[in-house]
Amino acid sequence: MSDDNVKDDSAIELPGTVIEEVRGAFRVKLDKMEHIVLCRLAGKMRKFRIRVVPGDHVTVEVSPYDMTRGRITYRDK
Repeated sequence: MSDDNVKDDSAIELPGTVIEEVRGAFRVKLDKMEHIVLCRLAGKMRKFRIRVVPGDHVTVEVSPYDMTRGRITYRDK
């Protein structure tokens, strides 16, 4: 009964700001808390070549088990 297109409900989505680019990944400072997360781009963002630069406001998916790493799922305009 599981569908491949359904997102994992255990992931937490948080807004943040990209601080710097680090060898294919990004350091993102979360807006709600003073926490810095190391993030990679989600698959759809890589597929459609969405450019992310320091200073961009993004939405980050973070696992509740490891709050130090995440995935950038959306870049705000």
